[in-house]
Amino acid sequence: MAGRAAEPEVIWARPERTGRGPKPAYSRADIVAAAVRVADADGVDAVSMRRVAAEIGCGTMSLYNYVPRKEDLYELMVDAVSGEYDLSRGASGDWRADMLHVAREARGILHRHPWVIRLMTTGYAFGPNALRFLEHCLECLEGLDLPGGVKMELIATVNGTVMTIVANEIALAERARGLPWTEEQEQAVRGAYLTGQLMGGGYPRLAAVFAESGSQPLDAEEVFDRTLRRVLDSFVAA
Repeated sequence: MAGRAAEPEVIWARPERTGRGPKPAYSRADIVAAAVRVADADGVDAVSMRRVAAEIGCGTMSLYNYVPRKEDLYELMVDAVSGEYDLSRGASGDWRADMLHVAREARGILHRHPWVIRLMTTGYAFGPNALRFLEHCLECLEGLDLPGGVKMELIATVNGTVMTIVANEIALAERARGLPWTEEQEQAVRGAYLTGQLMGGGYPRLAAVFAESGSQPLDAEEVFDRTLRRVLDSFVAA
């Protein structure tokens, strides 16, 4: 039943189902898939044993035979979406290109499942899909002459950078959806205000930056790639 065990447990070492009885009509994978659907639709706060049980059509208490704690369910959910990485392409021999590809895939996964940003911790890095992901990244980095521990730091830094960028993208999109006017209208008003402030002479360095960059909107894809390349290059420079 729910509650903290007397000793630490690893959900991956636990049998898929405890207790006796006839073979059930669903599996742990079914439960996790249902929880992911709930989180995708209504956010991670909507995920509860009762809601997941209703999603798959079973009694709430029976779920505890498969997943003893909500924290375990969260870990299973994070690992499930980690299975969306396409690891079939293997390493190309160009570690920068390979890790940039990984970063792009991570960005797509996080946009499909934005709740992952709230749940992701290093404690969830040892499920089967997460281990396959780490193994793939280390394969991609074989040509990089750095100690294994530094390579793990590189992977963590890439993941952290992607999560930060996507969290901002998601927050901006959610804010835009809640506005009583269009995003273009707001940007026009904010742009006019900013122009007035910069023309006042109080921010000469900032004005010079904006004058240099021009008024063209930033390409989010180009900014993402450029940022990740700089992150990757920093490990060579170090």
